[in-house]
Parts: sequence; C-alpha cells; structure tokens
Amino acid sequence: MKLALLGTGMIVKEVLPVLQKIDGIEATAILSTPRSIETARELAATYGLGLATSDYEEILASNQVDTVYVGLPNHLHYDYAKRALEAGKHVICEKPFTLRAAELENLVAIAEQRQLFLLEAITNQHLPNFHYIKEHLDQLGDIKIVECNYSQYSSRYDNFKQGIIAPAFNPEMGGGALRDLNIYNIHLVVGLFGKPETATYLPNMERGVDTSGVLVMDYGNFKCVCIGAKDCSAEIKSTIQGNKGSIAVNGAPNGLPSVSLMLNGKDKETHDFNGGKHRMQDEFQAFQDIMAKQDLARAKELLEHSQAVMQVLDMDVSSV
Repeated sequence: MKLALLGTGMIVKEVLPVLQKIDGIEATAILSTPRSIETARELAATYGLGLATSDYEEILASNQVDTVYVGLPNHLHYDYAKRALEAGKHVICEKPFTLRAAELENLVAIAEQRQLFLLEAITNQHLPNFHYIKEHLDQLGDIKIVECNYSQYSSRYDNFKQGIIAPAFNPEMGGGALRDLNIYNIHLVVGLFGKPETATYLPNMERGVDTSGVLVMDYGNFKCVCIGAKDCSAEIKSTIQGNKGSIAVNGAPNGLPSVSLMLNGKDKETHDFNGGKHRMQDEFQAFQDIMAKQDLARAKELLEHSQAVMQVLDMDVSSV
C-alpha cells in the first residue's frame, strides 16, 4: 500500500508512527492547507514521505500513491473520498464516513464500479478486546440493557462558549458530540448487534450544535442508550447486561482498554487482549491484509457495517 495522508491534524500525527510498524504500508505523501504546509513538510521530513503539498490534484496524479487516507474535518470526507475514487485510488476514510447515508451509498457505487477498496477507519471493530466481547455475548443469556457513555469535557468547549468555534463544534463542518464521540458508541453497538429497529437522538443544543446528547436505540427485545458529551464529563464505560451476566468495557469505546465479564454467581474476570498496541495499529494492519490478499469478502463485511451505522445516523438525527 502506497498511502497518502490528507490532513495535518491530531489524527494524522497519531497514525504516522503507527504506520511505520506495519509491513507493507508505505506512507508516501501528505496533503495540507496552504496555511499548514510547513507542518506537512516537517511531518514528511520526520517520517520519510516523498511529497508534501497543498495541491490535491498532485497527489491524485502521483504514481507513488495507490491509497488515500482521509483524515480531514467531517464535512470534507465525502468530497475528498469521491475525488480519490474517481482518480482510481483506494480510500480509507476516518469516522464518520460521511455526514449522510446517501453520500456513503454514492461512494460505494463508485468504488464498486471502479473495483476499488473503500474502508472506514473505525478502531474498535478491529481490536482483540472487541472480538472477545463478541465471542462471549452468548454467555450473557438474553440481552436486556446496553449502555455506553463516552463523555469528556472538551478543551475547546470554553472557547466555544465565548464564540470561538473550532471544527469539532462547528455544525457546518459536521461537528458535535454525536459524530465525534458518540459515533464510537454507535459503531461498538452496531458491530455487536447490527442495526436497531429505531433510533432517536435527544441532543443538548448550543449555538446550533449538539454539545452532548443521548441516542436511544430500540432492538425490540432490548434497549440501548448511547451517551456522548463534550460539555461535561463522567466515567467512560460501556455495559452489556443480560439475564445471565454482564460485560463491561472499562474505558473509551475507541480503544476498549479492558473488558470485564461477570456471570451470575461467578467472580468477575477482567482481560486485556489488545497487547498494549496503539489503538490504530490493528485497523491499519487489517486494511493492509485486506488489500494485499484482495479479501473482497472482508472488505464488503466492513463496508456493510459502516453503511448500517450511517443508516442509524439518518434514522432520527438528520437535523443534527
């Protein structure tokens, strides 16, 4: 994989050292705005990227790029992914894939037509601790209640209250708690249980953006509550409760740092199978394996999961 990274923000800075640990991935280019070109050049020099530019067409025309990683603000995901696919490049896109399900469906159609891989960079689906949860769900009996809470007071919230709006709080840029923090909760739940029958979002709105909110998902035989907040904090934890026991995720749903299994009448077991790796390493290893092996079935499975998540966002949250 010859990978171009779009953006110079925190997520790109995080993933660059991770990519160096994965055989088969070569980071070759980075895109920035003209204002951030010096940052791009510094990152290119540090990590051995041959091209740092603010001209996207230069990246799309390069024969040193076969895959594009979209690490840009949410509202840019669709346009930049679409242009990459139309240029014949595979696409790995940060969460949320797009702002609307219809946009993702359009990307899927282009990727299928051009026989290109289209993948969402969502960490929790690839972590060993996630697979442990999935493999032990049947021990819980009938699922009754699922609760996920990813609430952390944003360092940008104080500025936001003063009218200084960062992209993460800008509704025109796809900001807000639902698509920033709560999206990890949604991916976790949909990855385990599939798409719910209904979903209703109850947001706390300030300056036209959801600074926190509660998503209620109804699975018929059990109910799920996903809480995401950038304006307040609480213990970050997820629990899955059944009539024979429960599983808890101890920490953020994007990293699943450890999981606890507590069956009725037995002692709690706490495990961490992630092995201390950075949370992004397993997902990019999976992407490299998929592309190297041309594993179309696995790519389709992951894409169907992403489509289900986008459909949840469209159920009753289209105004957010």
